[in-house]
Amino acid sequence: MKSHIYSVSQINRYIKNLIEKDIFLRDIFIEAEISNFKVHTSGHFYFTLKDEFAAINTVMYKSYSRDIKFLPENGMKVTVYGYISIYEKTGQYQLCVKIMEPTGKGALYAAFEQLKNKLEKEGLFDIGRKRRIPRFPRKIAVLTSPVGAAIRDIIRISERRNPNIKIIVVPVIVQGESAAKSICDGLSLINRYKDADVIILGRGGGSIEDLWCFNEESVARAVFKSKIPVISAVGHETDFTISDFVADFRASTPSAAAEIAVPSLYDIRDNVYALYDELNYCFEMKKFNCENKLKNLTSSYFFKKPLDRISDIRKRISDCQKDINKAFLFKRERAEADLNNLITRLEGISPLNVVKRGFSIAYKDNVPISSINSVFENDIIQIRLMDGYLKSKIIEKGEFDAKEKNI
Repeated sequence: MKSHIYSVSQINRYIKNLIEKDIFLRDIFIEAEISNFKVHTSGHFYFTLKDEFAAINTVMYKSYSRDIKFLPENGMKVTVYGYISIYEKTGQYQLCVKIMEPTGKGALYAAFEQLKNKLEKEGLFDIGRKRRIPRFPRKIAVLTSPVGAAIRDIIRISERRNPNIKIIVVPVIVQGESAAKSICDGLSLINRYKDADVIILGRGGGSIEDLWCFNEESVARAVFKSKIPVISAVGHETDFTISDFVADFRASTPSAAAEIAVPSLYDIRDNVYALYDELNYCFEMKKFNCENKLKNLTSSYFFKKPLDRISDIRKRISDCQKDINKAFLFKRERAEADLNNLITRLEGISPLNVVKRGFSIAYKDNVPISSINSVFENDIIQIRLMDGYLKSKIIEKGEFDAKEKNI
């Protein structure tokens, strides 16, 4: 006889409690490859961890997944920390992950590479869209910590190079969770008021964690969206951030950014002097050339006797007119001669000349009759004479004999 009957839920819950109380399965590290990765609308990560011989269903709940800096991908090898549990509904055991990092490189580095590749494909790093830094800015906005060494270096270098340029300090948070939003708000504020010719965005050096706000996607897009040229000056010379790639110009340090953005007053003065000397030289050369031209003109024959030149031109015009008239007369005479020749030739072949010599011309329907085959008996024809015409009727027609044809 059965002592007790259990439900499936009770069995699954019992096994779950056993597993979750197990010291070994409660805190476990696993290194494996990700496959079948999916992000649920709830924010949970569902995927499979596998090696060469086996696989295990894995879940990373939203409360843990929101803290990782990179997005897991299929084929990525990771090291995870978590615990084994049972999904009571199906009775399947699964690995619940609390912490995940890429194997062989840090999570921040993986996130950096992922975002860098994404934004590069979107064209945010294109050289063609980057703007030139103004050569002679009047106002420079500096987004950085108001108490850091970076702002002191920028102000010191700016005052040394050109105290006439106004530095507008926009205090922002440059480290920590709220830094990205603070930087985006600062960029938006400067662009809204359009009260600067160039923006320096930066801070001093630090670890990748310290500089991470400059690798946030929101900051990168805010820099890209800025209508005012941006110089990125984050960390030391060897530090590179996403902001460096998006900005219009990357300075190795905040001090270098100040050197780039603020033109040296002494350099400007030297350039003005050089331009002044060049302008004077050009003026003297132009003056010298004009004086030589004037001297050559005043010493020339035509300048001394301008009426002789006019007289020569008038004579040439008169000669040209004579040549034109002569050519015209010659052409007209040739044309008249050709016309008379044509008239003579036309008169020679005109049938009216035949009539004038005592002959006549017979017509039928206003067409000259050249053969007896063109008329028939009783046809009415017209005969043209020298002084008039005759209308005749054909009574008879006949052909000439061979002797008459030769007459």
